[in-house]
Amino acid sequence: MTSPFDEVIDRVGTHSAKWDKMEDIYGVSPEGGLAMWVADMDFRPPACVQEALQGMLDHGIYGYFGDESDYLAAIRWWMAERHGWAVEDDWITTTHGLVNGTALCIDAYTAPGDGVVLFTPVYHAFHRVIKSAGREVVECPLVLTDGRYEMDFAAYDAQMTGREKLVVLCSPHNPGGRVWSREELQQVADFAKRHDLILVSDEIHHDLVMPGQKHVPMALVDDSISDRLVMLSATTKTFNIAGSHTGNVIIRDPALRKRFSQRLASLGLSPNSFGLVMATAAYSPEGAAWVDDLCAYLDGNRKIFDAAVDEIPGLRSMPLEATYLAWVDFSGTGMAASEFTARVEREARIAANHGPVFGTGGESWLRFNLATPRARVEEACDRLKAAFADLQ
Repeated sequence: MTSPFDEVIDRVGTHSAKWDKMEDIYGVSPEGGLAMWVADMDFRPPACVQEALQGMLDHGIYGYFGDESDYLAAIRWWMAERHGWAVEDDWITTTHGLVNGTALCIDAYTAPGDGVVLFTPVYHAFHRVIKSAGREVVECPLVLTDGRYEMDFAAYDAQMTGREKLVVLCSPHNPGGRVWSREELQQVADFAKRHDLILVSDEIHHDLVMPGQKHVPMALVDDSISDRLVMLSATTKTFNIAGSHTGNVIIRDPALRKRFSQRLASLGLSPNSFGLVMATAAYSPEGAAWVDDLCAYLDGNRKIFDAAVDEIPGLRSMPLEATYLAWVDFSGTGMAASEFTARVEREARIAANHGPVFGTGGESWLRFNLATPRARVEEACDRLKAAFADLQ
């Protein structure tokens, strides 16, 4: 049976960063190459989102957006229905996406020279915004145990100097695809309390969880951290509308929220109407059904990709619990990063993210985006097998 997600949509020449910039960055031409780097999907969003946009086009006037009550109600419904989390309207602030939301947290809650803790390897944009703000990146390396990441808080406690003011958690984890357990999240909360850190929990991938896994919002883990907890969520990853640059910073504590809101106001930032309309439409029963179908499809892609990669001697794909981002370790090949990367890019003609950009621990890895029609995933598998055929 075919799936709507099987449709191959040509994105070349559409101002797609994923497809139109890969030759400049990776030397892989979109003509015959496979774009498996930028974390957006090669799928159209659900029909409810397209219809909402069409309604705007039919009306034809694009003035300032007013009355966010439907938008806020949609967020409340989604968080309660999908995550068991009761959110109030006044907790929600809308930002220009979640990289912007993270950057604003760093700006609002830290000063130049302060340390910001990351559990690495982790989403590369965190490093960029921290360094650009003149803050220090404090890397707390994750521990690879039986092929999956775990945290070592005894080691992290020993690293702290007192200069650290904020910790950013990626939950679920990108690029490792871990769904952190409630016990692990409690350890993060305790760590933040011990070292008096603001805890920013980026949960942008919280809807993209593989069957059998369960994401726990940090807000539901420990009520005693509400005065230091900032929750980040968005429709953008879930529904493939990242170009709308719409994210939510959700803060329960009034004093913490006031600090953030004042910084946002001082920069004159406000959301665009297209993003608000798309998000309102997406957070709906129709959107929920689409996400369920999407996760089942991604799980199928994951199984095909992992099975193929794990057959190649020296390669190992980390078991994916969430996200659509496969994290592949090439250390078993004995090759230098330049060699295995060249094989992927020049021989397999696949553009994948280089592991070192994710920080300490990413040196022998590449990240592959599996949110593409299955035929492309199967083609990528064949190409990787051919590129490393001498190992088999």
